[in-house]
Amino acid sequence: MAGIRRAIRCIQTVAVECPRLTRFTLQAPKSVEVEYDNGSVYSLSAEYLRIYSPAVDSKIRSVGGEKVISGRRHVGIMSAEPIGNYGVRLLFDDLHKTGIFTWDYFYHLGSNRFTLMRNYIRTLKKHGLSRDPPRRK
Repeated sequence: MAGIRRAIRCIQTVAVECPRLTRFTLQAPKSVEVEYDNGSVYSLSAEYLRIYSPAVDSKIRSVGGEKVISGRRHVGIMSAEPIGNYGVRLLFDDLHKTGIFTWDYFYHLGSNRFTLMRNYIRTLKKHGLSRDPPRRK
């Protein structure tokens, strides 16, 4: 029975339609602001967007089976390239540029930013990693 409830909850989550984007603003180098037709406005930091990049090759480090990106506290966004009418490709100053952020994905990141960031920080601490880049010698 619990498995059925979980499956229904998952289907309901996927079936929810995201509101329509009404405004996208790149506030280079530190953030992106997105606004939706339901009144939601999210300011998403470059670090947050970099660690949750949807790209496969986003310089992920596997630690104990978990995929973790560390040392991105000071990363910046250099530009945003429109991709069709559904999203943008962000170019970060660490030269990562392969992730396409859809408007729905921005909404997901915005509406879940506190939980996602808290989980990210916990994962870093668990593995003895930091949001700060390694110090140069």
